[in-house]
Amino acid sequence: MSENNAPEPNDIPSEYTPQKPDGALKQTIDSATALMKAVPIYQDAMQPVAQEAGKALGTLGKTVNVALAPLAVLVWGYDKIKDYLENRLEEKLEKVPEEEIQTPNPSVAGPAIEALRFTGHDEDLRELFANLIATAMDKNTAIEAHPAFVDILKNLSPDEAKILRFLALRSDVVTVDIKLNHKGGGYSVLHRHVTTLATDAGCEHPQRTTHYTDNLVRLGLIEIPYNRRKSGEDPYQRILNDPLVQQLKDKYDKIDGVSISFNYMFFSVTDLGKQFIQACVIDKALR
Repeated sequence: MSENNAPEPNDIPSEYTPQKPDGALKQTIDSATALMKAVPIYQDAMQPVAQEAGKALGTLGKTVNVALAPLAVLVWGYDKIKDYLENRLEEKLEKVPEEEIQTPNPSVAGPAIEALRFTGHDEDLRELFANLIATAMDKNTAIEAHPAFVDILKNLSPDEAKILRFLALRSDVVTVDIKLNHKGGGYSVLHRHVTTLATDAGCEHPQRTTHYTDNLVRLGLIEIPYNRRKSGEDPYQRILNDPLVQQLKDKYDKIDGVSISFNYMFFSVTDLGKQFIQACVIDKALR
């Protein structure tokens, strides 16, 4: 599998000024967002139940209700989703000729719009959903909008969305496993997937990098070829020079009978991951 098929940064324009399209596009967007009318409004039906439960539970119930109350604001309704999609899809599809714009496949747009009810409050995730719907509305790119991508998006955290956006522009992101070698033979892994990826991607919780990359592997978006070193100018030096890695090495170098070594690896976007990045991660307005 080629390591260099990720989109290059130079392929993406540095500036983009959207223009309002004509009424035909708005009508198509309205038709797509009208799918929301078929989505049940769960929170309205649950409010009386929650209120009664709160009364029955007393103080603890009130505490629970206070903790759950912000969800009423975070969960998006039809009108909010419709307004958001009208604005964002107009921008994302501005360069697409009117005759190439179509009503998106309901198997893509329906679940995507429903998912926005619970992810719309997060900017990183809602942009991915909007890109997927815009991809499905362009006749030339609709084939890229696989229905399975909605479920993948629903299984991503905001930090994982940032990682994918970073990997869309880079093909040289590396990682190491830190091994503790034993005198009598064999080894144990002290730390898996030590990398600067999450920090470079601007993740809010970079300490969760291993969990993020495990999930992206589970979803089939990336792979980490075992013990395959990236060639060229040493890309691992930044990891090896990290103070925490150096402290770990110094600690075990002082212990007789053990030593520290590294498995050198890199992150590779799979073919499915490349299609997902094209359909959901790269802004449709910039493609």
